[in-house]
Amino acid sequence: MRFILIDKVISLDAGKEIKAIKGVSLAEEYLADHFPTFPVLPGVLLLQGLIESASWLVRRTENFAHSMILLEQARNVKYKSFLAPGSQIEYTVEARAIEENISSFSGFGSSDGVRIVEARFGLRHFNLADRDSAMVAVDAKVIENMKKRWKLLGCG
Repeated sequence: MRFILIDKVISLDAGKEIKAIKGVSLAEEYLADHFPTFPVLPGVLLLQGLIESASWLVRRTENFAHSMILLEQARNVKYKSFLAPGSQIEYTVEARAIEENISSFSGFGSSDGVRIVEARFGLRHFNLADRDSAMVAVDAKVIENMKKRWKLLGCG
């Protein structure tokens, strides 16, 4: 199963802030198990929405310089409410620092004016070819696919 936790980027100020949205549909597979009689978006996926938003901010700020953007650390993660099917969450992520290979952020997700999740976290970004020159083509393909997805997110 592949999760994409951002449906649309609604604003981006390169190097500073991104706002993105995700609508939760009852058709999403993970809701069948989380929880069958009380379906809600799992907390780890709420956090992943923040991480995914920040990843787009890094990509755009660095002009898609890196193929890999991964969570380095998460701190002060607070889950404040549930997000049920039919709801929409808006993620707001502010960059504290975006450097060549690492970045740090604070962000929150809210629905109908109520904060659902908030966190401080760091990402690391790199190319596979940094460790193995044979991976240059893989890096290029990943970056190409991310640029295509960026356009689908309404950011042309």
